Amino acid sequence: MANYLVVVESPAKAKTIKKYLGTDYTVKASVGHVKDLPKSKMGVDIEKDFEPVYEVIRGKSQVLKEIKQAAKKAEKIFLATDPDREGEAIAFHIAEEVGGPRSEKVSRVMFNEITKRAIQEAFKHPRTLDERKFDSQQARRVLDRLVGYQISPILWSKIRRGLSAGRVQSVAVRLVVEREEEIKAFVPQEYWTLDARLAGRLPPQFTARLVKLDGKKAEIKDEPTASRLVAALRECTFVVDKVEKKERRRNPPAPYITAKLQQDAANRLRFTAKRTMGLAQKLYEGIELGDEGAVGLITYMRTDSARLSQEAVAEVREYIEKQYGRDHLPESPNVFKSKGSAQEAHEAIRPTSVAYPPERVKPFLDRDSFRLYKLIWDRFVACQMQPAVYDQTTADIGAANATFRATGSRLRFPGWLSAYGEKLEDEEPKDEEAGEENKEIPPLESGEALGLKKLDSEQHFTQPPPRFTEASLVKELEEKGIGRPSTYAAILSTIQDKEYVAKEENRFKPTELGGLVTKELVRAFPHELDIAFTAELEGKLDEIEEGKFNWIDVLKEFYGPFKQSLSRAEETMRDIKREEVKTELKCEKCGAPMVIKWGKLGRFLACSGYPECKNTKDFREAEGGQIEVVAEEAAGEACPNCGKPMVIKRGRFGRFMACSAYPECKTSKPVTTGVGCPECKQGQLAERRSKRGKVFYSCNRYPECKFALWDRPIAEPCPKCGAPFLVAKFSKQEGEFVACANKECDYRRGGAEPHAAAP
Repeated sequence: MANYLVVVESPAKAKTIKKYLGTDYTVKASVGHVKDLPKSKMGVDIEKDFEPVYEVIRGKSQVLKEIKQAAKKAEKIFLATDPDREGEAIAFHIAEEVGGPRSEKVSRVMFNEITKRAIQEAFKHPRTLDERKFDSQQARRVLDRLVGYQISPILWSKIRRGLSAGRVQSVAVRLVVEREEEIKAFVPQEYWTLDARLAGRLPPQFTARLVKLDGKKAEIKDEPTASRLVAALRECTFVVDKVEKKERRRNPPAPYITAKLQQDAANRLRFTAKRTMGLAQKLYEGIELGDEGAVGLITYMRTDSARLSQEAVAEVREYIEKQYGRDHLPESPNVFKSKGSAQEAHEAIRPTSVAYPPERVKPFLDRDSFRLYKLIWDRFVACQMQPAVYDQTTADIGAANATFRATGSRLRFPGWLSAYGEKLEDEEPKDEEAGEENKEIPPLESGEALGLKKLDSEQHFTQPPPRFTEASLVKELEEKGIGRPSTYAAILSTIQDKEYVAKEENRFKPTELGGLVTKELVRAFPHELDIAFTAELEGKLDEIEEGKFNWIDVLKEFYGPFKQSLSRAEETMRDIKREEVKTELKCEKCGAPMVIKWGKLGRFLACSGYPECKNTKDFREAEGGQIEVVAEEAAGEACPNCGKPMVIKRGRFGRFMACSAYPECKTSKPVTTGVGCPECKQGQLAERRSKRGKVFYSCNRYPECKFALWDRPIAEPCPKCGAPFLVAKFSKQEGEFVACANKECDYRRGGAEPHAAAP
């Protein structure tokens, strides 16, 4: 009996594949990479053409041993790792351990979906390992190591231990920092809009916005001008100048590629990129569907290609006709163009079969996996449907020297919206100056007089560019060609873990540390951190795979100028760790001048008499640049050890209470909220901070009691159901509000503070 060995990355994928291959095949999982550059040193021999020195990853020796033992008994070894550069690198490293990449015994098989048809087809047509794809991955890995392991020590020496820099990571932080600088520099400009509520001879009433004065664009800069116009126009007759009717078609979106899936999952489902990719990985590798066993529900989720297989298109067209009707099906399949860097051997992200509609698999999926699968399903079905068709009417209405415009739009045929819904992830907010679109405008004729029911003016201010969300930062990285979609989730996680950016109301804001590090890196490495250069280098790394560049030549071209930048940075970068900026403030404990220093939590005031005097203070800079000491916030309770007042301080993991007699008394404890723990009934809920810097509230008896919640508890019983406390919440639509902690109770009110009468 034949004995074949198949190696994949994950145990879940191994289990799903095994059921399609039969008893002749042994399937082993490498559990990701088995070899990598060492963590303790750079692992790249620069003098020997950047030769990488790989070693077995800690904890993978047993895995590799089992694969090698199985390989000795096997007649043929199939390396079925993921169909991308990382998968090719894993395959190469395993091949090196079981006979070599060019061994006749070793073959590479690739498939974009884990289905019986795709797997059996792949095993019928095995191929040799792709050295150019491996070189492309290796070039990236070595390049990232050269940058990270040579810039990071400079940051450790000059700013703070534990900091890191990265070829793509640091550019991503730069985008966030520069957006914040744009916001700070933005000067709002006042403008006013005029809206007329009008009635024709037939209902309904509708709204028109002032667009022109004397034939030119209406620009109203202040309230007096707006008031004069309103007063004058109220005395005028409003007459329809012209009516234009046209058909507007809205084409279906392309099927998902990785970046678009991450963006849409962030916008529609509020998933982080990391969460999206983790869920997609499980859907790809296989979900247990009862008696059917493990089934791969989606195609490979790391792809730049919008291509769909002919079989998948034929299958979904048949489904559309049956589910939505022949009128929703275009005469020929919709075809979508991929970006130039896309690997067309891949497909877009889609369900593996229309035999698994969301309703059928819902009982086997957790809530988030189901929501993501439904998103992918709806997009795939929608992409092969007819356009949505609207009847759009635009009416220009004259009043003296003013022209108002009203736009109405009515959906005549839903087309792909039947499957996907109206909201698209890349739609921009509506321009306020364009006015609101009416759902419907009544029949109007040129020359028709209209009745003025209401005329309002409204003040507005131009808005700065918004801070990046996960979705918009992924979109920015994709559009600028920085990094690759498969790396976005890791990049967004890293820049938060390193405390270079933090999330405020789901948007990225650079921390003081992130701003400082970016400023120094851009000054020291202007070429390497240039956005256009990073994108150009990314393109070259892609082209290594196409055989257009030799990977060693690309590294040599990069490393020459980079080495010079390193030498310059070591000499000229600010030594912030040892930097002390004198102030006019005096230490109240010893009388020595106070200086501004940099620490783990950012800038702070310290006594220049350190280490004899260890007095420190928080401070802020006034608008004129003056240094103002931030008074310590009283905690409202005494130290349990010495009886001195406790004060609120800020540490690496957020706020905490500390004894005011520090350093003589070093007592500290979490900031409590005054709300008793509802689970153990013994502790109190205290403010804490997660590894990502997000504030949460948990029992101060942890780990004995593990109760925790994200919303800030308010020490006030619910007036509706009597629950022991309320919680402060925030939403984009409502802003801050207070709600009952009991999910069964619908009590809520505006604001986020306790009522004055609350105990």
